Amino acid sequence: MTTVTTPESNLQHLRLAAAKMGIDVLSSAALGPREREHFHESIRDIASSLGFAVVIGVALSDQVLATISGRPNWTYYHHYRTVNLALDQAALSIAGECRRMGARAFPVPASQILDWEKLRAHLSHRELGALAGLGWRGRNNLLVNPRFGSQVRYVTVLTDLDLPARGEALDDAAGCGACRACHDACPARAIGTEPSDFNLDRCAAQIRRFSRSEKLNTLICGVCIRACGEAQAGARGVKGGLT
Repeated sequence: MTTVTTPESNLQHLRLAAAKMGIDVLSSAALGPREREHFHESIRDIASSLGFAVVIGVALSDQVLATISGRPNWTYYHHYRTVNLALDQAALSIAGECRRMGARAFPVPASQILDWEKLRAHLSHRELGALAGLGWRGRNNLLVNPRFGSQVRYVTVLTDLDLPARGEALDDAAGCGACRACHDACPARAIGTEPSDFNLDRCAAQIRRFSRSEKLNTLICGVCIRACGEAQAGARGVKGGLT
């Protein structure tokens, strides 16, 4: 008996596989010329024939984030690196699932800067996550998930597996509302009252200062991420964090 597959059943298959790997969120988005024009030139050719993005997210530990007090630390640095490694492994596994289903797949690195001046990677996992319905752009310029806030890191697999054009039916009215937690917490004053007010130059300058002052060999902060997650948990009445 031949099994009939649909975009929805393909996505469900990937979600079941992802659940076994500890992945917290997974969705899909259709890709068009508008999305691909923002990809780094090194992957545009391969991406031209891959019509969908599978966006995978792993939530950061709220207990680790609770150790951040106004600046990043080595505990958060280690956790950040560990989650990025887990994401790369998850992307490799999901790409393998796509191939076993007869499709082509390209796992994109979770965190690899190719343009250090503009802090650009192969593509924006955040923007594709929004396209897939996993969240909205917050005032801190990060993807805000309805459950986890911005306490999620993401990775993307490009594929030609037939998938839903938007895997999550996020309410178009979803947003940060009156919450200003990230705005109030930002040490660089880079976060404005609207997402469009975000000042990337101020943020980048601050994380470079943190890299030097805290002797970290990467560009991280985490202050607004902690504030966002705690605000989301408080709004939902969750005691003790999100994860």
